[in-house]
Amino acid sequence: MSMKTLSTLFIIGLTYAQVTAQMYYFPERAALWEEITSEEARVNGDGLADVIAFAKANEYSGSRDLRIAILEGFKREPFHEILGPTKKRGGPAGMILKDGKLLAQWGDTKRVDMTFSVTKSFLSTMAGLALDKKLITNVDDPVKNYLWDGTFDGHHNSQITWRQLLQQNSAWQGILWGGKDWADRPPREGDLDDWQYAAPKTPGTVMEYNDVRVNVLSYSLLHVWRKPLPQVLKEKVMDKIGASTTWRWHGYKDAWVEIDGLQMKSVTGGGHSGAGLFISTEDMARFGLLFLHDGVWNNERIISSEWIQKAIEPSIPNVNYGFMWWLNKKGPRHWEGVGEEVYYAAGFGGNFIIIDRKHDLVVVTRWLEPSKIGEFMAKLTKAL
Repeated sequence: MSMKTLSTLFIIGLTYAQVTAQMYYFPERAALWEEITSEEARVNGDGLADVIAFAKANEYSGSRDLRIAILEGFKREPFHEILGPTKKRGGPAGMILKDGKLLAQWGDTKRVDMTFSVTKSFLSTMAGLALDKKLITNVDDPVKNYLWDGTFDGHHNSQITWRQLLQQNSAWQGILWGGKDWADRPPREGDLDDWQYAAPKTPGTVMEYNDVRVNVLSYSLLHVWRKPLPQVLKEKVMDKIGASTTWRWHGYKDAWVEIDGLQMKSVTGGGHSGAGLFISTEDMARFGLLFLHDGVWNNERIISSEWIQKAIEPSIPNVNYGFMWWLNKKGPRHWEGVGEEVYYAAGFGGNFIIIDRKHDLVVVTRWLEPSKIGEFMAKLTKAL
């Protein structure tokens, strides 16, 4: 359905939830995904076939044994080691949804694989739900107001807000689960000692992709929710969108926390030391479809529209990054030939969930050579 059609329906008094319930398709749990032909979707069939062939021909070049791929990919990091579970991966796989229906698929879409930093977009959603539930009052609150265990003590760390953790510009300093903030993704040039002892950036001013700091966000949200985040994700999101029972969200082996007298695992926001979300292509597609529909699934509001809008606003330090979603704005990570309204989750090894509201499209790719994703999306956009 076009955005013009949606606007017309809003004018006559229907809410977004009513529109989606009446006009869109939502796949039921465990049912065969309803398909749509390229003719029905008004997509160039030859162009679509070329897109799928391109995805199959450009498999991620790293080892299918992800323990090997991880150690090779992050070998420059001092002290880097595998701290959580890993899993050998499958081959290229993906799904393209048009109006919620299955336009194309390739590979084993039910296979559960690691999805690395795609996990971050699930993690940020846990923050959004906490804000919707008023467990967090404001994203600009200092996180120290919610944790008193020393994680945000000191002049520097005490300034850090939820927004800064979500936008990866917090510059948090410290050690969590054995990971040192300065040792995570050091610059490729210069001396590591200079990096280790450099003065910290002012929170909110510079984006630094850093899994230790992402895991600090996860740890902080665990304390806010007072229950394991996989349980929150299952109850608040995945069960409601009909996801399978096969996905798992892991933490590092020693990442245990006692809350209310109970031992709970603090999960990670990625997999570059192992752990993170292990999930199928189909469950990733359902999650993407929820965001395409502005947080509504089959007439039920699951995530507030206000949160989703916050999540996809460009941060001041990086126009291509919101609340752990990448944005296709004009900037260093812009995909030429693809609309600026497109946003996406991205993970090591070529894992992506891509949301294209203009074309009512959700795209999931697994194990596509990361440098090829822009070309892949440009080909798909041209086919549309």
